[in-house]
Amino acid sequence: MKMSDIIADMILDMFDDDNTSVQIQRNDLANRIGCVPSQINYVITSRFTPEAGYRIESRRGGGGYIMITRAETKDSALMALVNSIGDSIDERSAKANVYNLNYQKLIDDKSARLMMAAVMDSNFRGLDKEAANIIRAKQLKQMLLSYVG
Repeated sequence: MKMSDIIADMILDMFDDDNTSVQIQRNDLANRIGCVPSQINYVITSRFTPEAGYRIESRRGGGGYIMITRAETKDSALMALVNSIGDSIDERSAKANVYNLNYQKLIDDKSARLMMAAVMDSNFRGLDKEAANIIRAKQLKQMLLSYVG
């Protein structure tokens, strides 16, 4: 298992049914896991994103902390992603978003595979890059909206 996965799993384990927020001290968590603090930052900024249904607050200094707040429902997390996509999205970003949704258990494995297949560049051969990215964004939003509700 990759160090990023270990860190993400440890942070996810801190959440429970009653707590939608966890407060961590980066250096303490890094010491417990046996990694450098910058790896904690990387995981938080890449996996605990608004698109994945999280809000991050941090306070620097000696008693500093990082507060990670999870969206209250799956639907609100999906809607946050839909609203953040904008009018255009490239293949790499679309796949990263789908991966994060699946990793966070907001969509199932089969749906993730279908979405990954739908956003591939090969589906848009013959279109200029800008047009492909606009269509991809519309398709991804529609697939995500079908998951809401």
